[in-house]
Formats: sequence, C-alpha cells, structure tokens
Amino acid sequence: MFVSFFPQPKLFFTSAAIWSAVMVAVWFLGGEQIGGLIGLSPAAADGPPIIGVSVFWSPPFLWFYIYFATGALLFYAFWHWYSPHPWDGWSILGSSLILFTTYFQVQVSVAINAWYGPFWDLIQGIVSKSVKATEWDVYAQILTFLGIALVAVTVYVLTNFFVSHWVFRWRTAMNDHYMAYWPRLRHIEGASQRVQEDTMRFSKIMEDLGTSFIDSIMTLIAFMPILLAYSKHITVLPVVGQVPQPLVISAIFWAIFGTVCIAGAGIKLPGLQFRNQRVEAAYRKELVYGEDDSSRAQPLTVSELFSKVRKNYFRLYFHYVYFNVVRYLYLQLNTIFALFLMVPSMIAGALTLGLINQINSAFSQVTSSFQYLVTSWSTIVELLSVHKRLRAFEATINGEPLPDIDQRYLEREAEEPDPA
Repeated sequence: MFVSFFPQPKLFFTSAAIWSAVMVAVWFLGGEQIGGLIGLSPAAADGPPIIGVSVFWSPPFLWFYIYFATGALLFYAFWHWYSPHPWDGWSILGSSLILFTTYFQVQVSVAINAWYGPFWDLIQGIVSKSVKATEWDVYAQILTFLGIALVAVTVYVLTNFFVSHWVFRWRTAMNDHYMAYWPRLRHIEGASQRVQEDTMRFSKIMEDLGTSFIDSIMTLIAFMPILLAYSKHITVLPVVGQVPQPLVISAIFWAIFGTVCIAGAGIKLPGLQFRNQRVEAAYRKELVYGEDDSSRAQPLTVSELFSKVRKNYFRLYFHYVYFNVVRYLYLQLNTIFALFLMVPSMIAGALTLGLINQINSAFSQVTSSFQYLVTSWSTIVELLSVHKRLRAFEATINGEPLPDIDQRYLEREAEEPDPA
C-alpha cells in the first residue's frame, strides 16, 4: 500500500515527521526573522493586522513561501539521492504541495477571522448610530471579503485538480505493484475488486485523512494564539465561574468529551464495514460467474448469498442509528457552545459584536481541530475496512499468514455446505 508509492515507507515517514519538526522549530526560533536580510521582514508584533487579500503577498508571507519551498526541495533531494523511487516526484513533491495548500487554506481562515472584527464593529456602530458611515464604507468591507474569497476559491479548485491526479498516481503505483504479484494474489477472495476498487479508495481516503490531520495541526498553530488573546475578554464561564485561559480550557474539554462519545458509539463499525465488503464481493462474484456459466448463479445460491448481504446491512443500519444520534447531536451543540460560554461576558457588556464573531470563529476553528476524530470517524471506519482487505495482499506477497479475519472467513466457508 505504501511501498509502491513512497521510498522505504517506515524510514520515510519517520524522517518526514522529524524534518517537519525541525523546520517548524527553526522557523519559530529565528527563521522567521531571517527574511529581513532580503527585505522580507516579519510583521511587527504591536502593528495592526493586514486586512484583506494583500496579506497573502505581504513580506512575511513571501518569506514563508520561500522557506517552505526550500525545505521541501532539500528533503526531496536527499531522498532522491539516498533511495531513488520511480514515484518520488509525486509522493514527495506532490505531498509537499498538498501540505502547502492546506497551510494556505488555514491562512485564508485567519484572514477572514481578522476581517470579522472591523466589519461587525462597523455594523454595530451603524445600527447603534454611534458611527457615521456611507454605503460605500460597507461595500468596501464586503469587497475586501470578496477579494479573500476569490483567492480562496481559486486555490481550492486548483488544489482539487492536482489532488485528483495525485491520488490516481498512487492508485497506479499500487495497481502496478499488485499486478506484478497477480499469480499469487488471484486466489484471494475478491482479489479483482481489491485491485480495481480498494486501491483507489485507499489512496483517496489516506489523502483526505492526511490533509485533514495536517489541517487540524496547522489550524491549532494558527488559531491557538488568537484564542489565547481573546481569552482576556472572557473572565467568567457559565456554571464554572472564573478559570485561567477559559476559552482554551473549554475548547480542550469539549473536544475530548466529543471524541470519547463518538469513538465509543462507533467502535463496532469497522468490523461491520469489512464484513459488508466481503458479502458484497461474494454476491457480485457469483453473478459474474453466472454471466458465462449457466450452472452458476442459480436461484438458491443467489438467494443464500443475498441473505448474507441483507443481514449484514441491517446490522450496519442498526449500529449507525445510535452512532449518528450521538455524532449529530454533538455537532449541533457544537455550533452554539461558544455562544453559551460568552453569555456572562455579553451580559456584562465586555464584548462588542465584532469580538463576539471573532471569538466564535476562532473557537470553532480550534475545537474543530481538536475534534479530528469526531469529524473523521466515518472515514476512518471506511479506511480500516479497506486496509483490512488490502492487508491480505501484503501478507501474501511477504509470505506471511493471512490476517485473522480472512482466516476466519475461509474457515467458515469451508464449514458451510455449498448452497447449490
């Protein structure tokens, strides 16, 4: 699954994590200041934030682009020299580009959060008649947002186009790798489906989960300082009273609570999804045989196979009922949790409309990052199911015993009488 696309996967991913940590550490320990040597100085700590699309080509951003590209090219050059791989251009440079666009989209959220403050303060001033403003003043603020949105949409569309190609390259690498061992793999149950469908699903899901995880980390790095700064405006929490850094503590508690609830409710789903793939594959396989052989796909056989499909789906539907109740109830409560925390401070008059919107936005970004498992659990369940199916290929190629779940399936098949 990984060796087909990445050079020496275990060592590669370990080195990627270490190199990323080094690059981040160097940046925060002085690398950000180095840009000043070439006229790309960081923003002043006490200076006003840049509001609008121009923030993306401001000197601090331009220096980060150069810094990131240099780090990615050095990492690629090392691996291309140390362990050349036919797909290292796509796996290393392609992954780096996806990481960069993920970072960029996080910065779009930061830029929009910065825009919320002056815009909603202006609206509050106009409504309360404490500020005199023209229609153009409001239109100008809206145009500022549209400028940010236009850049965000353009980058998002181009990123999706590139990711589609990147995922298909990974599928191609897995397909070529498994087909090279096809004489040994063709006897595994549902082998054709595993090569044709599961390779694509695996690469796509891994890309989705990987970028979501990186996005969560980058969002925390970007928004946690913002949330810490906003905590000075929130002095009291409902029920609890005064606590240090109330917004940060609340975000961590709320995310842990949701993660535990979702993980507990969905613990049975991976195994059911895997069994679902098995019974579907067995049913489809018999129908395919029946297209060329009139003795196959007889009514009794098809009925028996489909009854297994129906039984597993009904079990899956049952377990998804309470899982979705827990998941969607939590996500609905999540939309108002930040407002609930701000009620005492709003009543005390400590917050403006702009601050309320900025705090609500920043809190949502941080809690969403902490809630990675909550929002990704269904996708993780699907990944575990696909991984279990492809793991049988890996075991066969490496001369290892089949995974337990495959062995149990073969034992049950051997014990059951032929329904035909």
